[in-house]
Amino acid sequence: MLVSMTGFGSCTTQGDDYIISTEIKAVNNRFLKTSIKLPEGFSALETKIDELLHEKIARGSVNFNLKVTRQSDALDFEINFPTLRKYISEVFRFERGNQDLPALKGHSSVTDFLRLPGVIQDKARCDDSNLPELLWNRIAENIRTSLKELQAMREVEGASTQEYLAQNISGLGTMIEEIKRIAPTVVENYRAKLTERVSKALQESSVELDPSVLIREVAIYTDRVDISEEIARFISHLSQFSNAMECEKVCGKKLDFLTQEMFRETNTIGSKANSQDVLRLVVEMKSVIERIREMVQNVE
Repeated sequence: MLVSMTGFGSCTTQGDDYIISTEIKAVNNRFLKTSIKLPEGFSALETKIDELLHEKIARGSVNFNLKVTRQSDALDFEINFPTLRKYISEVFRFERGNQDLPALKGHSSVTDFLRLPGVIQDKARCDDSNLPELLWNRIAENIRTSLKELQAMREVEGASTQEYLAQNISGLGTMIEEIKRIAPTVVENYRAKLTERVSKALQESSVELDPSVLIREVAIYTDRVDISEEIARFISHLSQFSNAMECEKVCGKKLDFLTQEMFRETNTIGSKANSQDVLRLVVEMKSVIERIREMVQNVE
């Protein structure tokens, strides 16, 4: 069954005073490209997270985002008084050195200083310097849940894509069989027209037609317009395409290659077959193959 490269998965879990949220977005790409966004202090987990993504995803551009939020209360925070005194002291020192400027008194309060970096400390966070490792098992389980959701969405879209591709492959099979039926008549029609034209010309000049010359000319033409090999290869490509969709999970690159080969064979058939009926079918086949090519670009 086909799997799409486009999908989304997310998961949020809560426990041990921490809320862990993961979000995975995937779109099509020729190769696997991961972009991992982590909270401050969690960069050590990037390699482990990348390995989990590679286990489930073979191709695509994947954006991963991790959020870790601690459920805190007022007792978890304290004022860093030395830092606060340093901020206030620096303000007073600035005033003393710049007497020509308006005084800051009345324009600020201690509350304003509490917003500055380092004044309010999170005691719990300071104590958990090894927090990424402590939470890793929960984070990993959270990621696996998000990957399951992502994969489920990719499989649903992949099934829809497979149904669409199967319909188009069936249509191509019908058209190539019609070309296969028409092909022998191309040579026969040419032989009849050539015989008629040559006979008419020879009658006007009172010269008899040498059958060997006509046979040789028809043989040359037959070789030039013979598309039996192209038809056989095209049918083989259709069979391989269908088998890959049914039996291979990661087959996007293979389907893309087979689509290119089908387009190439169709071009050759169109250039060699001197028949309006064949050319009409070739135009229709190219249109179908182009639709297939667009859909295959999103198959893993």
